Amino acid sequence: MAKVKTAYVCNDCGADHPRWQGQCNACGAWNTLTEVRLGAATKGRGDRFSGYAGDANSAEVQLLNEIDLQELPRFSSGFSELDRVLGGGIVPGSAILIGGNPGAGKSTLLLQTMCKLSQSMNALYVTGEESLQQVAMRANRLGLPTDKLKMLSETSVERICHIAEKEKPSLMVIDSIQVMHMADVQSAPGSVAQVRETAAYLTRFAKQNNVAMFLVGHVTKDGSLAGPKVLEHAIDCSILLDGDGDSRFRTMRSHKNRFGAVNELGVFAMTGQGLKEVANPSAIFLSRGEEQSPGSVVLVIWEGTRPLLVELQALVDHSQLGNPRRIAVGLEQNRLAMLLAVLHRHGGLQMSDQDVFANVVGGVKVTETGADLALLLSMVSSFRDHALPRDLVVFGEVGLSGEIRPVPNGGERLNEAAKHGFKRAIVPKGNVPRQPIEGMEIIGVTKLSQALEAI
Repeated sequence: MAKVKTAYVCNDCGADHPRWQGQCNACGAWNTLTEVRLGAATKGRGDRFSGYAGDANSAEVQLLNEIDLQELPRFSSGFSELDRVLGGGIVPGSAILIGGNPGAGKSTLLLQTMCKLSQSMNALYVTGEESLQQVAMRANRLGLPTDKLKMLSETSVERICHIAEKEKPSLMVIDSIQVMHMADVQSAPGSVAQVRETAAYLTRFAKQNNVAMFLVGHVTKDGSLAGPKVLEHAIDCSILLDGDGDSRFRTMRSHKNRFGAVNELGVFAMTGQGLKEVANPSAIFLSRGEEQSPGSVVLVIWEGTRPLLVELQALVDHSQLGNPRRIAVGLEQNRLAMLLAVLHRHGGLQMSDQDVFANVVGGVKVTETGADLALLLSMVSSFRDHALPRDLVVFGEVGLSGEIRPVPNGGERLNEAAKHGFKRAIVPKGNVPRQPIEGMEIIGVTKLSQALEAI
């Protein structure tokens, strides 16, 4: 009997170790190594090469400049927001991993997509967590066309691929990867070994048969995809569907994409008829009250290939504690502390005895530096109890010496703000367009003191 090879894989970083040990040498985490079965060992060191009997011309070495550069064939998913995140559509033979919190709408979105695409292509939906009756009830409740979508309730990967070879689908959904298992792997479904081997098996099947495959994945309590890191390395595209339980809006962002950009953002709304795409996300994030309130300002962020208008709010209040609180929701915590130091040094405003709270309305996470100037002005507005004009839009990066630096795509940001009726803008001087925008007063600033004078 052939000897079985084993290795110990870190659950956090995916590093392999020849034997078990308490701490991972790669990431330093403790008690994260899990035994993984690699398969039978081969006899003889030369057997793996000398016994190859395939066609010698099947694989050839090519020069890089001789490779055909024709675009990958894609087909639409039926949702323009999903196509945007995927990089323009679904690529045949690609493996796409979709993760999200329970109830975010992963299964609902894929069921809607599969029902639409089944009218024009052969589609197979494999469910391992729900029964076929549960999926059928959801499809009927959403009013989806169900006459051509093929369904399969199975958790054995070998059985699924055997049936798929007979059905020959162009599109498959595996819901979910955590409940799938292989007979050769001696561990429970959802373990590191099972997730690793089943994902590799399904991805290999998708490549060899040119089948576009969606894999549904669970997330951990910190919001990251559950399972070993090798799961994200094996697939072509990793997408995360975010959404709070008390909000009807869902945001979709790609964390890895071999066929497109990773900074695209898709916005959906959860309704009684399933997920509906939001064509104009700026409108839902700008649902402001009628009264002008201090600490509120609108900024323009750049998400992928389009601008997005969001409202940023700040609250500055006298602190009763010896160590004032600095809380940022949707913004980077360290950047808030840095901007408070810049405001003190170059703006002459000290908030060392004030609690500072900052929030991006709508649950959007802002990571770019173009929100620096808007955050500073909102904090000054709340500190001075002076409301900023409702038709004002702000963006710009603030340096440690108090300079205002330009941000990419400044002209597109201003045009988007003008479309939504904003009449005034405070932006870096480098982002002031050469041709004035009709109906908009643009104030270009180079220092923080100039921006404070403008408000």
